[in-house]
Amino acid sequence: MYLNVNGHNTFCYTGGKPFDAAKPTVVFIHGVLNDHSVWILQTRYFAHHGWNVLAPDLPGHCKSEGEPPQTVEEAAQFILALLDAAGVKRAALVGHSFGSLTAVEAAAMAPDRVTHLVMVGTAFPMKVSPALLDSSLNSPMKAIDMVNTFSHSMLAPPPSSLGPGTWLYGGSRALMRRVLASNAKVNVFHRGFKACDDYRGGEVAMEKVKCPVLFILGKSDSMTLPRMAQPLQAKAPAAETVLLEAGHQLMTEAPDGVLFALKDFIKP
Repeated sequence: MYLNVNGHNTFCYTGGKPFDAAKPTVVFIHGVLNDHSVWILQTRYFAHHGWNVLAPDLPGHCKSEGEPPQTVEEAAQFILALLDAAGVKRAALVGHSFGSLTAVEAAAMAPDRVTHLVMVGTAFPMKVSPALLDSSLNSPMKAIDMVNTFSHSMLAPPPSSLGPGTWLYGGSRALMRRVLASNAKVNVFHRGFKACDDYRGGEVAMEKVKCPVLFILGKSDSMTLPRMAQPLQAKAPAAETVLLEAGHQLMTEAPDGVLFALKDFIKP
């Protein structure tokens, strides 16, 4: 469905069910050069088990209009504005990578509006190497290949992800190229990576969070090593951690593991 957020049409995937603001809501926030589709298994489960699902394309990405966020703080403000547009007072936030920083910042800005916080494939600080940051601006196709190499730990996913034999590298590369091409005015690749690299507020934000926090981390993640989440874990209230056999793209490499962790943690 589409919502008017800050004067712009914003696409939100609802998991195949009509949106009902009276139900409890889970918001799924994608990372750099991704869109709502990376959450397909998880969103459909929650939508068919009594929850509202909002999985937006961030502004300026794919089906959503507007200016792509230049900072994590801007992205967090967008998420809160999205809740307002949907008529949702409180929601659980689930974010992957850049989306995880967005989620914790939103939970800090409005702690009474967030019931659960889930950070998937996260790190703080989320530094991007100078070479990769430069490539994302000047050689984005080369950078996409670099990111795919570092983001995956297997060639094909379990059956419940995209189907037996699916080529994770090819699928991820195609998605990233599509997201990059969706905005002819702004390089959303470089902008997203720069926002990650510039963000300094993670620990301060986590100290303001009031809800339970779950970390879902990949044991073989070369983009955000599991130990790089420790500064946030140390500040998180009532924190839990789930380690999965996966790289950075946990939702496709360990789809069931991510879903089971979410299902066990997020309850009405």
